[in-house]
Amino acid sequence: MAQINSYLTFNGNCREAMTFYQDCLGGELVFQTIGESPLSSDMPEQMKNCILHSTLSKGALVLMASDMVSEQGLIKGNSVSLSLNCSSEEEIKACYAKLSAGGTATHPLEESFWGTLFGDLTDKFGTHWILNYTKKS
Repeated sequence: MAQINSYLTFNGNCREAMTFYQDCLGGELVFQTIGESPLSSDMPEQMKNCILHSTLSKGALVLMASDMVSEQGLIKGNSVSLSLNCSSEEEIKACYAKLSAGGTATHPLEESFWGTLFGDLTDKFGTHWILNYTKKS
């Protein structure tokens, strides 16, 4: 089966954001800058430290990102969220606290009517997260 991964676009702060996500979620983080790529010779000097591609991996979690913004510029919207399914109550509480630091805790964690511990937030980079933990019965 094909797999869908989240791919975030930033405007010069990809390294900062992805390092923040690694601090919150753990995992292995890999960066490739524009200066390290074949694109380097065609790009302005000020872009050489920008991130061409990054990947944060931890088990089934794969989060990718870049500083490569299209010609129309970066448009932040509310049409995409990252849904994080946690494996324990401790994990969801820790992830919620870390991801919401400097951001907005829009829906604090609470027991939902569908039987999960659920909450959502917008982090300090403007990314919307939905967190969920299904308790074992």
